[in-house]
Amino acid sequence: MKRVYLFCNAGMSTSLLASRMQSVADTHNLPIEVKAFSDSKMEAIVNEFNPDVILLGPQVKYRLEPTIEKFGHLGIPIEVISLEDYGNVDGERVLKRSILLMKENKK
Repeated sequence: MKRVYLFCNAGMSTSLLASRMQSVADTHNLPIEVKAFSDSKMEAIVNEFNPDVILLGPQVKYRLEPTIEKFGHLGIPIEVISLEDYGNVDGERVLKRSILLMKENKK
């Protein structure tokens, strides 16, 4: 099971996006778990569950560099979700991007 974890200020605004992403994964029988969390819980979540992709909501893009500094050595792809995809709550596009990040990370 691959884990794609989304982080934002309170974990609330990404919950709908995560739900849509999970729905797409389930529809296509993909072994992917998508969850949303508050960025304040990021360290504990990453250390406990070792996600395969970390996505940051656009509202916390300022945390990209500190997140890469903290977890980049683990080899986890870390990216800010596209503002357009986030605003459109486009679960399919964000899930496809996550899968691409996982594939690129294997090279």
